[in-house]
Amino acid sequence: MIPSVLPTYNRAPLSFVKGEGAWLIEADGRRFLDLGSGIAVNALGHANPELVATLTEQAQKLWHVSNVYKIPEQEKLAEMLTDKTFADTVFFTNSGTETAELAIKMARKYHYEKGHPERIEIIAFEGAFHGRSTGAIAAAGSEKMVKGFGPLMPGFKQLKWGDHDALRAAITNQTCAVIIEPVQGEGGIRPVPDQCLKGLRDLCDETGTLLIFDEVQCGVGRTGRLFAHEWAGVTPDIMMVAKGIGGGFPLGAVLATEDAASGMIAGTHGSTYGGNPLACAVGAKVLEIVSAPSFLAEVNRISGGLRQGLESLVARHPDVFESVRGQGLMLGLKCKAANTDIVKAGYDAGVLTVAAADNVLRLLPPLTLTDAEVTEALARLDTAATALETAKAG
Repeated sequence: MIPSVLPTYNRAPLSFVKGEGAWLIEADGRRFLDLGSGIAVNALGHANPELVATLTEQAQKLWHVSNVYKIPEQEKLAEMLTDKTFADTVFFTNSGTETAELAIKMARKYHYEKGHPERIEIIAFEGAFHGRSTGAIAAAGSEKMVKGFGPLMPGFKQLKWGDHDALRAAITNQTCAVIIEPVQGEGGIRPVPDQCLKGLRDLCDETGTLLIFDEVQCGVGRTGRLFAHEWAGVTPDIMMVAKGIGGGFPLGAVLATEDAASGMIAGTHGSTYGGNPLACAVGAKVLEIVSAPSFLAEVNRISGGLRQGLESLVARHPDVFESVRGQGLMLGLKCKAANTDIVKAGYDAGVLTVAAADNVLRLLPPLTLTDAEVTEALARLDTAATALETAKAG
């Protein structure tokens, strides 16, 4: 008999009823150190007092109005984002998947309006994850996501990750855009080297191809800069943002240059809930906090200590872990043991992590993680690894 909640997730036997910063409290009272943050969503931790106050204040005034009206909270957040990034304009959504759909539409409409309707093909990369809508799964192209869902949206080409020669050869007079995550999340915490992002920007400029950065998981302070591409000193034409920007409240955004967005006029796109006053009020508070230089400096300091500790963890447990990868507080442990086994061992040790491709264990803690919590996280991961070793030896 099918459960009342559609069983599309293999859910862990945990039911959390309260959150406090980097901690989640189970219904039975157990406390878990959350190194997943709802998969990079709770950027400022659980029940952050400033976000709670902002949400409460806005909830007492106005929750939702249609986008047929001007929404001051939306305009405020859009101006904050354009002031702090490459972008000239912003469209708000409720999720990362919705940002993928608009990015695809925007890129294709751009070339159509420029007199090149044949330029519809978008190049993506193996290991990518851009959401679970039909357009987003067609972009990623992995069998796990597309099998059984019928004919895919045409116009996508997937290349091997890091194959520069194949990328140059793949761009033709039908190419519309290249879409890439500066740091792959679901694909196994794989950062694109700075020189590769620079080369990609140059190649797109040379061929008149739009460059789309998917920063849904790696953006909003996660890597120690407001957005991950800033480390490389390059900018996209279109950028997808979600997860951390709402601090736990559903919110996404597509940022674009004026030129890239030039085809998106009244009637070409819309959203019922996107950019509602509640979401945008919270998003503005998140951005205010996360974009502060002192906040980002602290993310880099804390992440340095965590990474150093993880390197020691790998050295102590060579049969469980292989190496550390990633940037900022978007870190991965390449595993020798099955990453799903380590996740489960973490449940017993009171620490929450997230599995990813390439047998990688993702660590995406709140950006507000403290030194004491780093120490506790390392101790609990050590306990989980030791338990696995003991079970294997027995």
